[in-house]
Amino acid sequence: MVGCGSRSALSLDEFSTVKLQPTYARGFRILSSPDHDSSIITVTDPYQGADGYRQTVFISRNGEMPPASFSGQTVKAPVRRAVCLSSSYVAMFSAIDKEKAVVGVSGIDFISDEYVRANRDKIADVGYDANLDFEKLVALQPDIVLLYGISGENTMLTDKLRELSIPYMYMGEYVEQSPLGKAEWMFVIAEICDATLRANSVFDIECHRYNAMKALAAETAEHPAVMLNTPYRDIWFMPSSQSYMVRLIEDAGGRYVFTGNDTSVSVPVSLEDAYKMVLRSDVWLNVTASSLADLYARYPKIAELCGKSGHMTIWNCDRRSTPAGGSDFWESGVVRPSAILADLIGILHPELLPDREFTYYTRLH
Repeated sequence: MVGCGSRSALSLDEFSTVKLQPTYARGFRILSSPDHDSSIITVTDPYQGADGYRQTVFISRNGEMPPASFSGQTVKAPVRRAVCLSSSYVAMFSAIDKEKAVVGVSGIDFISDEYVRANRDKIADVGYDANLDFEKLVALQPDIVLLYGISGENTMLTDKLRELSIPYMYMGEYVEQSPLGKAEWMFVIAEICDATLRANSVFDIECHRYNAMKALAAETAEHPAVMLNTPYRDIWFMPSSQSYMVRLIEDAGGRYVFTGNDTSVSVPVSLEDAYKMVLRSDVWLNVTASSLADLYARYPKIAELCGKSGHMTIWNCDRRSTPAGGSDFWESGVVRPSAILADLIGILHPELLPDREFTYYTRLH
């Protein structure tokens, strides 16, 4: 990692060339200088309610030090030792063939990545949230720790990382509304790993596949009504009509049954209203149950609803899961939105993909 050594005579004004302005993602961009090898990654609003939060990370190459006026994090490229506090970051490293750089994760039992599962003896589980093992983290000597935020900056964690001189960066792919925007965050990993050419190839292929699937679904005249999720502690949260999952549903030729939320966050609805929406739906996705019997046991009212709506099909995104219950839908699915879209087209319009072997979804009913 880059320490606190002497600052160079570089000026921040020199880093004004846009190296990458994402096409789909909204939460990052990468700046460079025509006279230097280093770059600067800017991350904005990486969690819900970030309200203008901005982080800058200086990616140092060939011994270049950040400008004297730079107050952000400094990371030496290429990163060879990374700690990922979310499984989706592991998927990004894997997508660009840099999975061997992952030396630490959070919740290893919930990670599906083949490299991580085959090298559990080499990859440390550093814990999570308040249970993060800082002694283990220090022993790993990471070049960077990749963080996520839920509703605000985890100052306890970031203050401790600064105290330990461990570089960190927030990743904001989970708040992106575009499926391809989520996947585009692989370029942040590529930038710190000096693997941009590989990321270009992978992302171009993914975009082509996704847009081809979207074009296929656009030819359909019918748009089945889709319900999402199940209650959490007797509260049913419904995503925004602008959300990632709803974008996938619409791109697959479906129609989101809930029209009452145009905000940027999920909102709670009453169980009574949710049950009415179930009855109006043709397809129900992302239920938190492993089988129909499990679903009925958790939510007895739903058995009655299913009886009244015999045409409705019910699906969960748990086909690729770890024994501990980690879902690869939220891991590799982040960098493979075309596979999720193909699954959804197979669910909503099976005539378009009659031989579809589902990647992430399992039918319960």
